[in-house]
Amino acid sequence: MSTRRNILILCTGNSARSQMAEGLLRRRVGDRYEVHSAGTDPKGVNPLAVAAMREIGVDISGHRSKHLKEFLGHVPIHHVLIVCSSADASCPRIWPGALTRTAHSFDDPAAAEGTHDERLRKFREVRDEIDAWLETWLADLERAR
Repeated sequence: MSTRRNILILCTGNSARSQMAEGLLRRRVGDRYEVHSAGTDPKGVNPLAVAAMREIGVDISGHRSKHLKEFLGHVPIHHVLIVCSSADASCPRIWPGALTRTAHSFDDPAAAEGTHDERLRKFREVRDEIDAWLETWLADLERAR
């Protein structure tokens, strides 16, 4: 078992926001942390999330949607990041052993309508917002250590 601290990123479908956040955070933390994502109602990884991440050199094509029950009580979670208001409302408020629980709601790019290019543009926008938020969150976390 790894001695690294575990970060779990949650949203509802574990199809876009949490998947992109997992890929972005893994790139930022390297081997300093274990990064996972899950959802309250997993839907499968959205192909537009995969495409948006591929554009910046992050491959999430091998990811799969997971239910938060795969982690709760099975993996020691140290930091919980919630990236949508629906998951924030339905996720456990207390995670045994968690040091932090942080929530920030991002638009759901999977709900975007329009042409393929218009929808992909929304995925890029949300990806970049999540990345900026993660940069700040990680800097605050490491400053507090």
